[in-house]
Parts: sequence; C-alpha cells; structure tokens
Amino acid sequence: MVIAQFDDNIVVAQECEGIHEVLLRNELSPKIYKAPFIKLNKQKLNGDTLLIAGNTYILPGLIINAIGDKKVVVITKSSIYPIFGKKYERVPVIDNKLDGANYYLVSGHGGPDPGALGKYGNYTLSEDEYAYDVTLRLARNLISHGASVYLIVQDKSDGIRDNTILKLDKSETTLSGQKLPLNQKERLKQRADEVNRLYYKNKGSFQRLVAIHIDSRSKGQNIDVFFYHHHNSLRGKNLAKEIQKIFQTKYDKHQPGRNYRGTVSSRSGLYMIRKTLPPMVYIELGNIRNYRDQLRFVRSDNRQALANWIELGILNDYKKSKN
Repeated sequence: MVIAQFDDNIVVAQECEGIHEVLLRNELSPKIYKAPFIKLNKQKLNGDTLLIAGNTYILPGLIINAIGDKKVVVITKSSIYPIFGKKYERVPVIDNKLDGANYYLVSGHGGPDPGALGKYGNYTLSEDEYAYDVTLRLARNLISHGASVYLIVQDKSDGIRDNTILKLDKSETTLSGQKLPLNQKERLKQRADEVNRLYYKNKGSFQRLVAIHIDSRSKGQNIDVFFYHHHNSLRGKNLAKEIQKIFQTKYDKHQPGRNYRGTVSSRSGLYMIRKTLPPMVYIELGNIRNYRDQLRFVRSDNRQALANWIELGILNDYKKSKN
C-alpha cells in the first residue's frame, strides 16, 4: 500500500542557468542540494556541472520510502501522506539525516481493544487514540529527515488531530490492512509478525522499532515518561538512553528543579520486546488515570512536544550508531 502522493519535481533549465541558479530559483540551498542534484542528473550535465538550456532536470530533496508495504523512492521537495490528515499531510523536507534508516512504529492496542482508560472530566480517554496520535507525529518528523517509516498500526480515518478529546473508534488495522483481532496474544503476534517480515526484507540496513504506550496506575500516581528495552539488546538500550537524555535536558530547561524521574530498564517479558527482531525501545508516556499525566497528552502541543523529543533522541542514536 503506497500512501504518498508527489509534487512536481521537474525543472526546465533557462538560458545561462547553472546548478547554483536553478537551485536558488526553486528555493533550495546550493550548499545542501548541489551534490544530490549532480548525482540525480549526471547523464544530463554538460561538463559535469553545466546545465543545457531547455533540458529538464530532477530537483533533489527528500529521499524517502513511502509508508506502507511497497517501497517507492521519491525525490522531491515535499510529499503528501494522506495518513496524516489534511492539515498535516504535506511533509516538508528538512534534511537527509536519517537517509538509509528504517523505523517501525507501533502504537499500543487499537481495534477492539482501546487499552488503558482514564476519566478526564466527563470524557473517557483511551490509550490507543493518544498513543496513535503521538506515533503519527513522530512518523511525520522522521520522514522529514529522510527515514523510511512503517506504521505497523494504522487508522485511515484518523490523521493527526489537534483536539483535546480524541474520539474512541475501532477502525485501526495493520500496515498490510489486516483487521486487529480481539484476542490480545493474537493481536500482538500479528504486529510482531509484521515487524519481523519487514526486518528480514530490510536486513543489512539500519533498523529500529519504537513502541508507544500509555500506562494505567492508581489515580494519584504521577509518573514520568519511561522506557523499556530487551535485556540482551545493547542497541535497544542505547536508543532508550538517548531518548531519556533528551527528556532530562528538556525538563531541566522547561521545568527546572522538577527532578525528572523517567527510567530506562529491561523488561524482556513483554511480548513485543521478546518476539520482535529489530533493536527496540518501548515507551510509556504516563499514567492515563492521573490528571497531571493526562495534561502531557490531552493537549495537542504537548503531544507534538513528546514526538519532537523522541525524534531528537532517535537522531542522536542514529548519529552515534553510524560513527
């Protein structure tokens, strides 16, 4: 299933126009995009760098794989992903920092199982809807850096939403379009099988799995975002640590003296940690029954902040893993 639609990324060279000029004309930085432009248009260049007036050339930009089962390489300034909804479907190019990296994103529960539930005034909050919204925002961020992103759980009727109350539904499916079963073990096996199939398909490339959940504890228990990894996975632990460091830094900046208490620990008994093959981090965003924790994800700007902070940790992990 290919869900990206593409902008026109073809340009016609004008008289006496070089690569520098054509890039500036299309609002692309020559410093960033000159080398990719040459690589893309090698056979059409005169003397390697000169353009021929009237010839068409491909504009460089984000090199990504579409979210879905089929990989499509797209070279364009921006792409459109309907899965993110009308407001957020256009994903802008930032850079190619994650080019070559594959990320499998799994939001907790879904379909017939809403996951943890909490009361927020007269409303009921469900884990699957809020975890999914943060996961969508994270997916969009990673794509903007050139990553290949696979949403293992998808809901075509729900894009990124800025509402405080996210309506509970049962329309989620797997990436390949399978209906989510009611039985928990079958549902977990279904998504683990999806991840592992993609792992073998992309074997030899950089791969990471990120699972996003919201916990349920006693109403009075306020907890910080915390992380699990497989006890035998150093790469999974490193990924969790890098994200944790970002949260610590952000809390120190925005809430000085608050004493962030989010932990990183192994918990290999969880099905998705135990049965999936890529190095992974399992993230718990908070306690859905605690009012202070609820504010962390009922506000859309806070959901975006969560996605942004996780993204920064992922970028650091990728950079260190490639060094």
